[in-house]
Amino acid sequence: MAWGEDEERRYGGEEEEDELDENDYKTQKDAVLFAIDVSASMLQPPPSSDDKKSDKDSAVVAALKCAHQFMQQRIIAQPKDMMGILLFGTKKSKFRDETGSRSGSGYPHCYLFTELDVPGAEDVKKLRDLVEEGEYADDVLVPSKEPVLMSNVLFCANQIFTTNAANFGSRRLFIITDNENPHGNDKQAKSSAAVRAKDLYDLGVTIELFPVSRAKKPFDLSRFYDDIVYRSSVEEGDNPEGVKTSRSGDGLTLLNSLISNINSKQTPKRSYFSRMPFELAPGLTITVKGYMPLHQQKPARTCYVWLGGEQAQLAQSETTKVDSEARTVEKSEIKKAYKFGGEYIYFTPEEAKSLKELDTKVLRIIGFKPLANIPMWASVKKSTFIFPSEDGYVGSTRVFSALWQKLLTSKKVGIAWFVARKNANPVMVAVIPSGSLNDEDEDSTAPYLPAGLWLYPLPFADDIRSVEIKTSTKPADELTDKMREIIQNLQLPKATYNPLKYPNPALQWHYKILQAMALEEDVPDALDDLTVPKYRQIDKRVGAYMAEWKQELADKAKEFMQLRATKRELEEDDAEERPRLAKRPKAAAGSASSGGQMSNAELKAAWENDTLKKLTVAVLKDILTSKGISTTGKKVDLLERLEQWIEEHA
Repeated sequence: MAWGEDEERRYGGEEEEDELDENDYKTQKDAVLFAIDVSASMLQPPPSSDDKKSDKDSAVVAALKCAHQFMQQRIIAQPKDMMGILLFGTKKSKFRDETGSRSGSGYPHCYLFTELDVPGAEDVKKLRDLVEEGEYADDVLVPSKEPVLMSNVLFCANQIFTTNAANFGSRRLFIITDNENPHGNDKQAKSSAAVRAKDLYDLGVTIELFPVSRAKKPFDLSRFYDDIVYRSSVEEGDNPEGVKTSRSGDGLTLLNSLISNINSKQTPKRSYFSRMPFELAPGLTITVKGYMPLHQQKPARTCYVWLGGEQAQLAQSETTKVDSEARTVEKSEIKKAYKFGGEYIYFTPEEAKSLKELDTKVLRIIGFKPLANIPMWASVKKSTFIFPSEDGYVGSTRVFSALWQKLLTSKKVGIAWFVARKNANPVMVAVIPSGSLNDEDEDSTAPYLPAGLWLYPLPFADDIRSVEIKTSTKPADELTDKMREIIQNLQLPKATYNPLKYPNPALQWHYKILQAMALEEDVPDALDDLTVPKYRQIDKRVGAYMAEWKQELADKAKEFMQLRATKRELEEDDAEERPRLAKRPKAAAGSASSGGQMSNAELKAAWENDTLKKLTVAVLKDILTSKGISTTGKKVDLLERLEQWIEEHA
């Protein structure tokens, strides 16, 4: 599905794009603060077990390892995002450094281990030392004897977000705890915590709870956290039982469970385009946003680094244009021109700009077609996922939902005129609906893709080539049936492929090298490549079936070769029994050899070389007779019939 080297070429136009508003970039940045409960129960190691998959670390260590892995992922995937770690329930208190404006006395039993900021190599090293070597464990991971007030924890998080990530569009607080009721029957403490939680939500901070429970004791949200964690109707529909709980001691490691639950809380990506007018009919317009869910991963170099000094520094690049005499050329001296007929036609910037202004950015429905009329081979570029936005027109979501449901139930698509952004080339797109995964008739082969409307670029007439499709030999039914057994036993879980579970090995190796250089670690010898087939498991599943299929193929091939040999012998015997033809004159023999006995390849070559007209009328009639074509008429008529036959059959 990938097309082109970058997204600038996708819809044309590299220059003079319309600038995106600041609000579009707010969803690009994400600030995550881990709030980890350091209590005696969280520090308690799991019971010993002989099972290799059982937990080995306490809940606090598993949460810190999860935060460590999450930090490494953020540095690579989203280098502009912020992350911090707040430990609560600790014996010591720390809010800011000694040079900060506040001490830990304002928030007792709250320890800000890592400031909410863009993580660097030193932050990763510090967290790694705590997790693996326990360097700060004696000072930090010591539970307090007094219970911590959750209102203080939430107010501390409020101050951190307000100070460090005031303009971030996505701010989230991850609470990891095993205490379902930290205040018992203290209604005043519960009420204060609920007020602080509401202050966070009013500030735009989302609170996510990752509860830890033992195998035999479920985590009861109703005792405290139902008033703290606000869940949307969408989340309740996806998980009607409530917040996903990470269990300890149930055969799955607590670390993997935490990582899986946290990775499922992905922050919204920045839209490819926003506030796009979607004209459904004259006088009916809504606004939508566009996203690129499918995109090829490539190593990206964000900047140049100068390593000549004691410490690596970012290099500032400058571009200077000079002429043949090494004289600096000013921007006002540069003119744009097109070469036509050996001469340069100059255009002013305004004239060059007007040449590209075919239409303003718009998505305009021009008609509807049945879904069956859109063939699969019509895909020439990546599809864009669109979602309603209330920024431009209030009520866009309801209209968008009505259109989506109607297209889905009627099995139709919209044909639209699409200009992605200013100065982009217009394209024709099919507005194709994708159903919800809960629908019974949904072909859920791609559960990682959202339900909604997709812009499916359609090819123009110049993009379609006439390709001659040659039918291949049909295999035997027995071979097909045996191969069906092999394929059915090699299907992925639930017969679906999710690319999120198979990271790009080349990209991961690239980032592993960068990580080793930044953290001053040894370069790893190899990388765990999940794309390598599991040969041992494949052999265990279908090894016997493949051996049977191979033997069946050998038997069928042997039968086919014997059949061809028998047919060849019959043809040779038949040729020997035919009476020999009378010897013709030399000219007639030549005519026959160049006439009725000419192969299709020789006829096609003569037609392409324009040498058919050199053949005599007798030879032409001989050829037409052998092909079962009428021989009446003049030489011109004979040539026309023969050329038509060659064009259709040769």
